[in-house]
Amino acid sequence: MTATTQRMPAFGRRILTMPLIRLVVLGAALFVMLVMSNDVMLALSGRPLAAAAGVVGMAAAAVAVYVGFARLVERRGVAELSLPGMGRELGLGIAIGAGLYAACVLVLVILGIYRIEGLNPWTFLLPALAMALSSGIFEELLFRGVIYRSVEDVCGSWVALVVSSLVFGFVHLLNPAGTVMGALFISIEAGLLLAAAYMLTRRLWLSIGFHMSWNYTQSAIFSGIVSGGDTDPGLIRATIEGPAALTGGSFGLESSLVALVFCTATGLVLLALAIRRGRVRPPAWRRTA
Repeated sequence: MTATTQRMPAFGRRILTMPLIRLVVLGAALFVMLVMSNDVMLALSGRPLAAAAGVVGMAAAAVAVYVGFARLVERRGVAELSLPGMGRELGLGIAIGAGLYAACVLVLVILGIYRIEGLNPWTFLLPALAMALSSGIFEELLFRGVIYRSVEDVCGSWVALVVSSLVFGFVHLLNPAGTVMGALFISIEAGLLLAAAYMLTRRLWLSIGFHMSWNYTQSAIFSGIVSGGDTDPGLIRATIEGPAALTGGSFGLESSLVALVFCTATGLVLLALAIRRGRVRPPAWRRTA
C-alpha cells in the first residue's frame, strides 16, 4: 500500500508530461487565461493604461502557470524563458516587427495606396498597448511554448512548424472579420517566421518581441486593422485605397501579398539559420533508434 502510494505521484507526473496531455492541460489553461485577458481589455476599453496594467497582471499569471508546470510537473528548467539575453532578443524582435510593418507600408505609400492625411494626438498610441501585450505574450506561450514544443517532442521540428503555423493562422477565423485567406496568409508568413524564431533561439523572447511590435506598429502607429479584429485608430490618419491583394481588405495587411513576401522571406532567413546551426530536431522515433 505504501509503495503504491509513493509511486502514484511519479506516475501522475509521467502522464502529465506526455506531449498530448501537456498540450491539452497546459494549453487549455493558457487559452482560458487568454480569454480572461481579452475580457479584461474589453471591460477596461475606455481606460487604456488600466487595460494594459490588467493585461500585464494576467500575463504574469500565465507565465507563472507555464513556469510552474515546467518545474513542478515536467521537472525541467524553463530555458525558453530564461532571463540572460532576454533584453537583446526581445529588442531584436521588436525592431524586426516594427521594421517589417513599416517596410510594408512604405511599399503601399510608393504605390499611392497608403496616403497620409495627418496625425492624431499622441494619446492615440495608448489603446493598442493592451492588445499588443496580450497577443505577444499569451499567443507565443500557447502556440510556440506549448503547441510547437509538444508536437516537436513527438513528430520533430518540421511537423511542429506546420502544425503550429496552421493552428495559429486558422484560430484567427474567430476574429470579427476573419477570412480563410487571411488565416492562410498568417499561417504562412507569421506562423513560419515565429516558429523559425523559436527554432533558431530555442527561446520565446524573439518571437514575443516580433509579435508585440508588429501588432502595436500596425494599430497604434499606422492605424491598420490587426488580423480581422476591431482596432482603434492610431497616430497616423491615413486613407488606404487599392486592391485587396495589396491592402489585405477588411482583414488587414496580414492578408496582403506585400506582407506575405516580406514576412515569409524573413521567416525563411531565420529558418535557414536554424538549419545551419543544427537546431532542427528529428521525430522521437528517430531520436531513440
